[in-house]
Amino acid sequence: MNIVNPATQELITSVIADDQQSILQKVADAKSGLKNWANVQLSERIAIIRKFAALLQENIESCAQILSSEVGKPLQQARNEVNGACARIEWLTANTSAAFSETWMVESGPTREKIVYEPLGVVCNISAWNYPYLVGTNVFIPALLAGNAVIYKPSELATLTGLEIGKYFHEAGVPDDVFQCAIGDKAVGELLLDADLDGYFFTGSYKTGKYIYERVSKKMKPCGLELGGKDPLYVTDDVADIVSVAANTADGAFYNNGQSCCSVERIYVHEKVYDAYVKAFVAEVKSYKIGSPDTENVYIGALTRKEQPRFLAAQVQDAIQKGATLLCGGKPINVQGNFFEPTVLVDVNHEMDVMKEESFGPIIGIMKVKDDAEALALMNDTQYGLTAAVFCTNEKRAADLQKELNAGTVYWNCCDRVSAALPWSGRNHSGFGSTLSMVGLRAFTQPKAYHLRS
Repeated sequence: MNIVNPATQELITSVIADDQQSILQKVADAKSGLKNWANVQLSERIAIIRKFAALLQENIESCAQILSSEVGKPLQQARNEVNGACARIEWLTANTSAAFSETWMVESGPTREKIVYEPLGVVCNISAWNYPYLVGTNVFIPALLAGNAVIYKPSELATLTGLEIGKYFHEAGVPDDVFQCAIGDKAVGELLLDADLDGYFFTGSYKTGKYIYERVSKKMKPCGLELGGKDPLYVTDDVADIVSVAANTADGAFYNNGQSCCSVERIYVHEKVYDAYVKAFVAEVKSYKIGSPDTENVYIGALTRKEQPRFLAAQVQDAIQKGATLLCGGKPINVQGNFFEPTVLVDVNHEMDVMKEESFGPIIGIMKVKDDAEALALMNDTQYGLTAAVFCTNEKRAADLQKELNAGTVYWNCCDRVSAALPWSGRNHSGFGSTLSMVGLRAFTQPKAYHLRS
Protein backbone atom coordinates (compact mmCIF):
# COMPACT_ATOMS: atom_id res chain seq x y z
CA MET A 1 0.00 0.00 0.00
CA ASN A 2 1.48 3.34 -1.08
CA ILE A 3 1.61 6.26 1.36
CA VAL A 4 1.43 9.57 -0.53
CA ASN A 5 2.12 13.10 0.74
CA PRO A 6 -1.08 15.11 0.05
CA ALA A 7 0.86 18.38 -0.18
CA THR A 8 3.24 17.19 -2.90
CA GLN A 9 1.69 13.97 -4.27
CA GLU A 10 5.10 12.35 -3.73
CA LEU A 11 5.42 8.78 -2.52
CA ILE A 12 6.55 8.69 1.12
CA THR A 13 6.88 4.92 1.40
CA SER A 14 5.04 1.67 0.85
CA VAL A 15 3.80 -0.72 3.51
CA ILE A 16 2.46 -4.26 3.50
CA ALA A 17 -1.28 -4.36 4.12
CA ASP A 18 -2.95 -7.09 6.13
CA ASP A 19 -4.89 -9.89 4.49
CA GLN A 20 -7.40 -12.42 5.76
CA GLN A 21 -4.77 -14.76 7.16
CA SER A 22 -2.91 -12.05 9.05
CA ILE A 23 -6.12 -10.57 10.47
CA LEU A 24 -7.25 -13.97 11.74
CA GLN A 25 -3.85 -14.42 13.35
CA LYS A 26 -4.01 -11.03 15.02
CA VAL A 27 -7.47 -11.75 16.39
CA ALA A 28 -6.27 -15.10 17.75
CA ASP A 29 -3.21 -13.46 19.32
CA ALA A 30 -5.37 -10.75 20.91
CA LYS A 31 -7.67 -13.35 22.44
CA SER A 32 -4.63 -15.19 23.76
CA GLY A 33 -3.14 -12.08 25.35
CA LEU A 34 -6.39 -10.74 26.75
CA LYS A 35 -6.56 -12.70 29.98
CA ASN A 36 -3.05 -11.85 31.11
CA TRP A 37 -3.57 -8.16 30.38
CA ALA A 38 -6.91 -8.07 32.19
CA ASN A 39 -5.19 -9.64 35.22
CA VAL A 40 -2.47 -6.97 35.32
CA GLN A 41 -3.05 -4.68 38.30
CA LEU A 42 -4.91 -1.52 37.31
CA SER A 43 -2.13 0.60 38.82
CA GLU A 44 0.38 -1.09 36.52
CA ARG A 45 -1.81 -0.57 33.46
CA ILE A 46 -2.09 3.10 34.38
CA ALA A 47 1.69 3.37 34.72
CA ILE A 48 2.20 1.79 31.29
CA ILE A 49 -0.25 4.17 29.63
CA ARG A 50 1.46 7.14 31.31
CA LYS A 51 4.78 5.90 29.97
CA PHE A 52 3.22 5.78 26.50
CA ALA A 53 2.25 9.45 26.85
CA ALA A 54 5.77 10.28 28.03
CA LEU A 55 7.22 8.59 24.95
CA LEU A 56 4.95 10.64 22.70
CA GLN A 57 6.20 13.80 24.38
CA GLU A 58 9.83 12.74 24.08
CA ASN A 59 9.35 12.05 20.38
CA ILE A 60 6.91 14.83 19.57
CA GLU A 61 8.94 16.26 16.69
CA SER A 62 9.18 13.00 14.78
CA CYS A 63 5.53 12.17 15.56
CA ALA A 64 4.43 15.59 14.30
CA GLN A 65 6.54 15.39 11.15
CA ILE A 66 5.18 11.96 10.24
CA LEU A 67 1.61 13.09 10.90
CA SER A 68 2.05 16.28 8.89
CA SER A 69 3.63 14.49 5.95
CA GLU A 70 0.83 11.96 5.49
CA VAL A 71 -2.29 14.03 6.26
CA GLY A 72 -1.19 17.55 5.24
CA LYS A 73 -1.69 19.07 8.71
CA PRO A 74 0.52 22.14 9.40
CA LEU A 75 3.45 21.16 11.57
CA GLN A 76 2.46 23.26 14.59
CA GLN A 77 -1.07 21.88 14.49
CA ALA A 78 0.44 18.38 14.40
CA ARG A 79 2.44 19.20 17.53
CA ASN A 80 -0.72 20.59 19.12
CA GLU A 81 -2.48 17.32 18.42
CA VAL A 82 0.17 15.20 20.12
CA ASN A 83 0.17 17.54 23.12
CA GLY A 84 -3.61 17.42 23.24
CA ALA A 85 -3.59 13.62 23.25
CA CYS A 86 -1.14 13.60 26.15
CA ALA A 87 -3.35 16.00 28.11
CA ARG A 88 -6.34 13.70 27.58
CA ILE A 89 -4.30 10.70 28.71
CA GLU A 90 -3.37 12.59 31.87
CA TRP A 91 -7.05 13.12 32.75
CA LEU A 92 -8.10 9.60 31.78
CA THR A 93 -5.37 7.91 33.83
CA ALA A 94 -6.05 10.18 36.81
CA ASN A 95 -9.72 9.14 36.84
CA THR A 96 -9.41 5.49 35.86
CA SER A 97 -9.42 4.07 39.38
CA ALA A 98 -12.60 5.92 40.29
CA ALA A 99 -14.32 4.82 37.08
CA PHE A 100 -13.42 1.12 37.30
CA SER A 101 -13.45 0.49 41.05
CA GLU A 102 -16.26 -1.72 42.30
CA THR A 103 -19.20 0.32 43.53
CA TRP A 104 -21.11 -0.72 46.63
CA MET A 105 -24.79 0.13 46.41
CA VAL A 106 -25.84 -1.63 49.63
CA GLU A 107 -23.01 -2.30 52.07
CA SER A 108 -24.89 -3.79 55.01
CA GLY A 109 -28.01 -5.76 55.84
CA PRO A 110 -29.09 -9.26 54.84
CA THR A 111 -28.32 -8.70 51.15
CA ARG A 112 -25.39 -6.57 50.04
CA GLU A 113 -25.20 -5.24 46.47
CA LYS A 114 -22.31 -4.04 44.34
CA ILE A 115 -21.31 -3.34 40.74
CA VAL A 116 -18.08 -4.62 39.22
CA TYR A 117 -16.77 -3.34 35.88
CA GLU A 118 -15.22 -6.02 33.65
CA PRO A 119 -13.51 -5.56 30.27
CA LEU A 120 -15.45 -6.17 27.07
CA GLY A 121 -12.76 -8.44 25.60
CA VAL A 122 -11.07 -7.81 22.26
CA VAL A 123 -12.09 -4.37 21.02
CA CYS A 124 -11.91 -3.22 17.40
CA ASN A 125 -11.11 0.46 16.88
CA ILE A 126 -11.60 1.63 13.29
CA SER A 127 -10.23 5.14 13.48
CA ALA A 128 -10.08 8.39 11.51
CA TRP A 129 -7.32 10.27 9.68
CA ASN A 130 -8.12 13.87 10.65
CA TYR A 131 -6.94 13.60 14.30
CA PRO A 132 -5.43 10.12 14.62
CA TYR A 133 -3.80 10.79 18.01
CA LEU A 134 -6.84 12.50 19.52
CA VAL A 135 -9.67 10.33 18.21
CA GLY A 136 -7.56 7.26 18.83
CA THR A 137 -6.92 8.33 22.41
CA ASN A 138 -10.69 8.56 22.95
CA VAL A 139 -10.94 4.82 22.29
CA PHE A 140 -7.76 2.81 22.70
CA ILE A 141 -6.64 4.49 25.95
CA PRO A 142 -9.78 3.72 28.00
CA ALA A 143 -10.06 0.33 26.29
CA LEU A 144 -6.56 -0.67 27.39
CA LEU A 145 -7.00 0.84 30.86
CA ALA A 146 -10.14 -1.25 31.31
CA GLY A 147 -8.21 -4.44 30.54
CA ASN A 148 -9.28 -4.99 26.93
CA ALA A 149 -7.09 -6.07 24.06
CA VAL A 150 -7.29 -3.72 21.06
CA ILE A 151 -7.07 -4.25 17.34
CA TYR A 152 -6.55 -0.75 16.00
CA LYS A 153 -7.15 0.04 12.35
CA PRO A 154 -5.80 3.48 11.57
CA SER A 155 -7.20 5.12 8.48
CA GLU A 156 -5.20 4.18 5.40
CA LEU A 157 -4.53 7.94 5.15
CA ALA A 158 -2.81 7.94 8.57
CA THR A 159 -1.08 4.56 8.42
CA LEU A 160 2.40 5.69 9.45
CA THR A 161 1.02 7.52 12.48
CA GLY A 162 -0.90 4.37 13.43
CA LEU A 163 2.30 2.35 13.28
CA GLU A 164 4.06 4.95 15.46
CA ILE A 165 1.28 4.66 18.02
CA GLY A 166 1.71 0.89 18.08
CA LYS A 167 5.48 1.20 18.42
CA TYR A 168 5.27 3.47 21.45
CA PHE A 169 2.60 1.34 23.13
CA HIS A 170 4.89 -1.67 22.90
CA GLU A 171 7.91 0.32 24.10
CA ALA A 172 5.82 1.47 27.07
CA GLY A 173 4.99 -2.09 28.07
CA VAL A 174 1.71 -2.98 26.40
CA PRO A 175 2.22 -6.57 25.17
CA ASP A 176 2.53 -7.00 21.41
CA ASP A 177 -0.57 -9.18 21.24
CA VAL A 178 -2.70 -6.81 23.36
CA PHE A 179 -2.40 -3.81 21.04
CA GLN A 180 -2.14 -4.62 17.35
CA CYS A 181 -2.43 -2.49 14.23
CA ALA A 182 -4.49 -3.72 11.30
CA ILE A 183 -3.05 -2.03 8.22
CA GLY A 184 -5.02 -1.49 5.04
CA ASP A 185 -8.00 0.10 3.38
CA LYS A 186 -11.71 -0.76 3.26
CA ALA A 187 -11.01 -4.44 2.53
CA VAL A 188 -9.21 -4.82 5.86
CA GLY A 189 -12.08 -3.05 7.59
CA GLU A 190 -14.45 -5.63 6.13
CA LEU A 191 -12.30 -8.45 7.52
CA LEU A 192 -12.50 -6.88 10.98
CA LEU A 193 -16.27 -6.57 10.73
CA ASP A 194 -16.40 -10.29 9.95
CA ALA A 195 -14.07 -11.23 12.81
CA ASP A 196 -15.16 -12.60 16.18
CA LEU A 197 -14.61 -9.48 18.26
CA ASP A 198 -16.27 -8.13 21.41
CA GLY A 199 -16.89 -4.48 20.57
CA TYR A 200 -16.64 -2.05 17.68
CA PHE A 201 -15.78 1.62 17.97
CA PHE A 202 -15.65 3.75 14.83
CA THR A 203 -14.79 7.38 14.15
CA GLY A 204 -15.65 8.77 10.73
CA SER A 205 -18.49 9.64 8.41
CA TYR A 206 -22.19 8.99 8.94
CA LYS A 207 -22.37 6.86 5.78
CA THR A 208 -19.59 4.52 6.90
CA GLY A 209 -20.78 4.49 10.52
CA LYS A 210 -24.28 3.46 9.46
CA TYR A 211 -22.80 0.69 7.32
CA ILE A 212 -20.65 -0.61 10.20
CA TYR A 213 -23.57 -0.54 12.61
CA GLU A 214 -25.74 -2.54 10.23
CA ARG A 215 -22.93 -5.04 9.57
CA VAL A 216 -22.22 -5.81 13.22
CA SER A 217 -25.72 -5.45 14.70
CA LYS A 218 -26.47 -9.16 14.44
CA LYS A 219 -23.52 -9.92 16.70
CA MET A 220 -25.22 -8.15 19.61
CA LYS A 221 -21.91 -6.56 20.61
CA PRO A 222 -21.32 -3.01 21.83
CA CYS A 223 -20.90 -0.52 18.99
CA GLY A 224 -19.87 3.11 19.50
CA LEU A 225 -20.08 5.57 16.62
CA GLU A 226 -18.40 8.99 16.68
CA LEU A 227 -19.60 10.46 13.39
CA GLY A 228 -19.69 13.74 11.51
CA GLY A 229 -21.53 16.99 12.05
CA LYS A 230 -22.86 20.11 10.42
CA ASP A 231 -22.15 22.14 13.50
CA PRO A 232 -23.96 25.51 13.80
CA LEU A 233 -22.86 28.70 15.55
CA TYR A 234 -24.97 31.74 16.39
CA VAL A 235 -23.67 35.28 17.04
CA THR A 236 -26.25 37.40 18.87
CA ASP A 237 -26.64 41.19 18.70
CA ASP A 238 -25.18 41.80 22.19
CA VAL A 239 -21.62 40.53 21.63
CA ALA A 240 -19.15 42.94 23.18
CA ASP A 241 -16.18 42.65 20.79
CA ILE A 242 -17.25 41.72 17.28
CA VAL A 243 -13.69 41.57 15.91
CA SER A 244 -12.57 39.17 18.62
CA VAL A 245 -15.65 37.00 18.12
CA ALA A 246 -15.07 36.93 14.37
CA ALA A 247 -11.46 35.80 14.85
CA ASN A 248 -12.44 33.14 17.40
CA THR A 249 -15.22 31.72 15.28
CA ALA A 250 -13.17 31.80 12.07
CA ASP A 251 -10.57 29.67 13.84
CA GLY A 252 -13.38 27.32 14.87
CA ALA A 253 -14.33 26.93 11.22
CA PHE A 254 -10.90 26.76 9.56
CA TYR A 255 -8.53 25.12 12.07
CA ASN A 256 -7.09 21.89 10.63
CA ASN A 257 -8.45 23.03 7.28
CA GLY A 258 -11.96 22.56 8.63
CA GLN A 259 -11.36 18.81 8.72
CA SER A 260 -12.91 18.16 12.10
CA CYS A 261 -16.23 16.63 13.08
CA CYS A 262 -16.76 19.57 15.46
CA SER A 263 -15.55 22.33 13.15
CA VAL A 264 -18.01 25.18 12.79
CA GLU A 265 -19.79 24.40 9.51
CA ARG A 266 -22.52 27.05 9.36
CA ILE A 267 -22.84 30.46 11.02
CA TYR A 268 -25.94 32.51 11.82
CA VAL A 269 -25.53 36.18 12.76
CA HIS A 270 -28.10 38.60 14.15
CA GLU A 271 -28.94 41.25 11.57
CA LYS A 272 -27.86 44.10 13.88
CA VAL A 273 -24.22 42.96 13.90
CA TYR A 274 -24.16 41.01 10.65
CA ASP A 275 -22.28 43.53 8.47
CA ALA A 276 -19.60 44.24 11.07
CA TYR A 277 -19.16 40.53 11.78
CA VAL A 278 -18.82 39.53 8.13
CA LYS A 279 -16.29 42.31 7.49
CA ALA A 280 -14.13 41.21 10.45
CA PHE A 281 -14.54 37.51 9.64
CA VAL A 282 -13.40 37.90 6.02
CA ALA A 283 -10.43 40.03 7.10
CA GLU A 284 -9.37 37.30 9.52
CA VAL A 285 -9.69 34.55 6.90
CA LYS A 286 -7.72 36.55 4.34
CA SER A 287 -4.87 36.84 6.86
CA TYR A 288 -4.34 33.07 7.03
CA LYS A 289 -1.04 31.87 5.66
CA ILE A 290 -1.43 29.07 3.13
CA GLY A 291 1.39 26.77 2.13
CA SER A 292 3.40 23.63 2.62
CA PRO A 293 2.50 22.00 5.96
CA ASP A 294 6.16 21.67 6.93
CA THR A 295 6.64 25.46 6.79
CA GLU A 296 6.37 27.17 10.17
CA ASN A 297 3.46 29.58 10.71
CA VAL A 298 1.37 28.05 7.93
CA TYR A 299 -2.26 27.91 9.05
CA ILE A 300 -3.92 26.34 6.00
CA GLY A 301 -2.11 23.23 4.75
CA ALA A 302 -3.10 20.52 2.31
CA LEU A 303 -6.39 18.67 2.41
CA THR A 304 -5.84 15.02 3.20
CA ARG A 305 -8.09 13.46 0.57
CA LYS A 306 -7.31 14.13 -3.07
CA GLU A 307 -11.00 14.21 -4.05
CA GLN A 308 -11.89 16.89 -1.46
CA PRO A 309 -10.97 20.04 -3.47
CA ARG A 310 -13.33 18.93 -6.22
CA PHE A 311 -16.08 18.22 -3.69
CA LEU A 312 -15.70 21.66 -2.10
CA ALA A 313 -15.69 23.39 -5.49
CA ALA A 314 -19.00 21.68 -6.23
CA GLN A 315 -20.48 22.99 -2.98
CA VAL A 316 -19.36 26.51 -3.92
CA GLN A 317 -20.89 26.29 -7.39
CA ASP A 318 -24.14 24.88 -5.99
CA ALA A 319 -24.37 27.79 -3.55
CA ILE A 320 -23.61 30.46 -6.17
CA GLN A 321 -26.14 28.99 -8.60
CA LYS A 322 -28.77 29.22 -5.84
CA GLY A 323 -28.01 32.86 -5.01
CA ALA A 324 -25.02 32.90 -2.65
CA THR A 325 -22.33 35.58 -2.84
CA LEU A 326 -18.67 34.54 -2.73
CA LEU A 327 -16.58 36.91 -0.60
CA CYS A 328 -13.25 35.09 -0.78
CA GLY A 329 -11.74 31.82 -1.96
CA GLY A 330 -13.94 29.38 -3.78
CA LYS A 331 -11.58 27.20 -5.78
CA PRO A 332 -8.68 24.75 -5.60
CA ILE A 333 -5.22 26.29 -5.52
CA ASN A 334 -3.36 25.47 -8.71
CA VAL A 335 -0.47 23.52 -7.26
CA GLN A 336 0.43 19.86 -7.26
CA GLY A 337 -1.04 19.11 -3.82
CA ASN A 338 -4.57 19.01 -2.42
CA PHE A 339 -4.98 22.70 -1.59
CA PHE A 340 -8.20 24.76 -1.50
CA GLU A 341 -8.63 28.46 -0.87
CA PRO A 342 -10.25 29.44 2.45
CA THR A 343 -13.78 30.24 1.34
CA VAL A 344 -16.53 32.48 2.74
CA LEU A 345 -20.05 32.55 1.31
CA VAL A 346 -22.91 34.86 2.30
CA ASP A 347 -26.53 35.22 1.17
CA VAL A 348 -26.81 31.50 1.84
CA ASN A 349 -29.89 29.46 2.72
CA HIS A 350 -30.85 25.91 3.59
CA GLU A 351 -31.51 24.98 -0.02
CA MET A 352 -27.74 24.96 -0.54
CA ASP A 353 -25.50 21.94 0.06
CA VAL A 354 -22.98 24.08 1.94
CA MET A 355 -25.59 24.64 4.68
CA LYS A 356 -26.88 21.05 4.77
CA GLU A 357 -24.14 18.54 3.94
CA GLU A 358 -20.89 18.15 5.86
CA SER A 359 -18.14 20.08 4.06
CA PHE A 360 -15.05 18.92 5.96
CA GLY A 361 -12.91 21.64 4.44
CA PRO A 362 -11.97 25.34 4.62
CA ILE A 363 -15.38 26.65 3.59
CA ILE A 364 -18.17 28.39 5.51
CA GLY A 365 -21.61 29.85 4.86
CA ILE A 366 -22.76 32.85 6.92
CA MET A 367 -26.49 33.59 7.15
CA LYS A 368 -28.28 36.68 8.51
CA VAL A 369 -31.12 36.11 11.00
CA LYS A 370 -33.62 38.53 12.53
CA ASP A 371 -33.86 37.10 16.05
CA ASP A 372 -33.05 34.20 18.41
CA ALA A 373 -36.10 32.21 17.37
CA GLU A 374 -35.07 32.16 13.72
CA ALA A 375 -31.49 31.27 14.65
CA LEU A 376 -32.63 28.38 16.86
CA ALA A 377 -34.94 26.97 14.18
CA LEU A 378 -32.15 27.05 11.60
CA MET A 379 -29.54 25.58 13.96
CA ASN A 380 -31.83 22.61 14.65
CA ASP A 381 -32.68 22.18 10.97
CA THR A 382 -30.24 19.32 10.42
CA GLN A 383 -29.90 15.54 10.51
CA TYR A 384 -26.73 15.93 12.58
CA GLY A 385 -26.36 16.69 16.27
CA LEU A 386 -22.76 16.85 17.43
CA THR A 387 -22.02 20.39 18.65
CA ALA A 388 -23.64 23.84 18.58
CA ALA A 389 -22.32 27.18 19.82
CA VAL A 390 -23.78 30.50 20.96
CA PHE A 391 -21.75 33.70 21.24
CA CYS A 392 -23.39 36.41 23.32
CA THR A 393 -22.84 38.49 26.47
CA ASN A 394 -25.89 37.39 28.44
CA GLU A 395 -25.40 33.94 29.98
CA LYS A 396 -29.12 33.35 30.61
CA ARG A 397 -29.90 34.14 26.99
CA ALA A 398 -27.25 31.65 25.91
CA ALA A 399 -28.49 29.02 28.37
CA ASP A 400 -32.08 29.36 27.10
CA LEU A 401 -30.85 28.72 23.56
CA GLN A 402 -28.53 25.88 24.58
CA LYS A 403 -31.37 24.08 26.32
CA GLU A 404 -33.28 23.91 23.04
CA LEU A 405 -30.35 22.86 20.85
CA ASN A 406 -30.45 19.19 19.86
CA ALA A 407 -26.73 18.42 20.11
CA GLY A 408 -24.48 16.30 22.29
CA THR A 409 -22.23 19.26 23.12
CA VAL A 410 -23.15 22.94 23.43
CA TYR A 411 -20.78 25.90 23.80
CA TRP A 412 -21.10 29.42 25.14
CA ASN A 413 -18.53 31.90 23.78
CA CYS A 414 -16.30 29.09 22.55
CA CYS A 415 -16.41 26.39 19.88
CA ASP A 416 -14.52 23.50 18.31
CA ARG A 417 -13.14 22.17 21.57
CA VAL A 418 -13.18 18.85 23.43
CA SER A 419 -12.58 18.22 27.13
CA ALA A 420 -11.53 14.86 28.50
CA ALA A 421 -13.71 15.51 31.56
CA LEU A 422 -16.91 15.78 29.51
CA PRO A 423 -18.65 13.08 27.46
CA TRP A 424 -18.18 13.30 23.70
CA SER A 425 -21.34 12.06 22.08
CA GLY A 426 -23.52 12.73 19.06
CA ARG A 427 -27.20 12.59 18.23
CA ASN A 428 -28.98 11.45 15.08
CA HIS A 429 -26.51 11.20 12.18
CA SER A 430 -23.65 12.28 14.45
CA GLY A 431 -23.66 8.85 16.08
CA PHE A 432 -24.31 7.44 19.52
CA GLY A 433 -22.46 6.24 22.55
CA SER A 434 -19.94 8.32 24.47
CA THR A 435 -16.20 8.56 24.75
CA LEU A 436 -14.21 10.58 27.31
CA SER A 437 -15.34 11.50 30.84
CA MET A 438 -16.35 8.89 33.40
CA VAL A 439 -19.13 7.86 31.02
CA GLY A 440 -16.65 7.21 28.21
CA LEU A 441 -14.24 5.29 30.43
CA ARG A 442 -17.01 2.89 31.44
CA ALA A 443 -18.12 2.48 27.82
CA PHE A 444 -15.28 -0.04 27.48
CA THR A 445 -16.50 -2.21 30.32
CA GLN A 446 -19.46 -4.46 30.97
CA PRO A 447 -21.01 -4.06 34.42
CA LYS A 448 -21.70 -7.11 36.52
CA ALA A 449 -24.22 -6.92 39.35
CA TYR A 450 -23.50 -8.80 42.62
CA HIS A 451 -26.27 -9.80 45.06
CA LEU A 452 -24.56 -11.10 48.20
CA ARG A 453 -26.64 -12.73 50.93
CA SER A 454 -24.90 -14.07 54.02
